Amino acid sequence: MAKALLGYVGGPDPRLLAEMRRLQQRVQDLESEIVRIQAENDALVSSRDESLLSSIDVSQTEPALA
Repeated sequence: MAKALLGYVGGPDPRLLAEMRRLQQRVQDLESEIVRIQAENDALVSSRDESLLSSIDVSQTEPALA
């Protein structure tokens, strides 16, 4: 009776299961892409900060305005 109420007799639909697996794999792929891009962004930010600091000539500093 419960199977008739749910609308299936032979168990879960294989197409639905395949689509679910495909979507789960896509989510995992996107999560790994996020981790990779964040690491790349962090590397770019740190290299930019280092180059900015090295470009400052401290021997030619100007007096602060009061």
